Amino acid sequence: MEKRRVILKLSGEALSGEKGVGIDAQCVKSIAGEIKKLYDTGEVELAIIIGGGNIWRGRDAQENGMERASADYMGMLGTILNALALQNALEVMGLETRTMTSLTIPSVAEPYIRRKAIGHLEKDIIVIFGGGTGNPFFSTDTTAALRAAEIGAKTILMAKNGVDGVYDKDPRKNPDAKRFEKISFRDLINSKLQIMDLTAATLCSENNIEILVFDMKVPGNIAKAIRDDSIGTRISN
Repeated sequence: MEKRRVILKLSGEALSGEKGVGIDAQCVKSIAGEIKKLYDTGEVELAIIIGGGNIWRGRDAQENGMERASADYMGMLGTILNALALQNALEVMGLETRTMTSLTIPSVAEPYIRRKAIGHLEKDIIVIFGGGTGNPFFSTDTTAALRAAEIGAKTILMAKNGVDGVYDKDPRKNPDAKRFEKISFRDLINSKLQIMDLTAATLCSENNIEILVFDMKVPGNIAKAIRDDSIGTRISN
């Protein structure tokens, strides 16, 4: 059976547990266990991207007067901390893992090189991409779309922390909100449904990369996402 190359996109907040900030070692261990279930299906070549919102939010800093580029670079460093924490947890479980960063930090991680990343994936090594795109003004959603296009992944599993799909309005504020089973990128963009940023949605649409948005807090959902659309919302052309 030919394996599917996928990117798993995780929110940084998921690593912080109930505290909401920082890295909770028990949470990281739990998430690593869920990722292992996906890896153990034998169906995927797996790359992972993690946000940094549990450590630093560049937009919040900007609102308080910090220059945007500096704030974003700090956020990129936060994603690298998260990547290293997850790498360690996966390796403790016996999974060979590499962290590759767009910012050069050779003493702690490999620099991102496209062909080398593909080589790792072909050897069934899990690759974690840290540091965002390496440029300010881009989100980790956009990083996921960009890396997917670069490495030839046609699926992004967008694991949300407590959100089980795309809704016509905010379900936390509107009890009558309806969840979409499927939605096109065009409708997502035209309806201004803010499940991801516009750049990421456009990149995925142009490169025919499908996204499944689902709730990672439900045990087993990360492994289930590879074959069961019903747990979330499928976004495609």
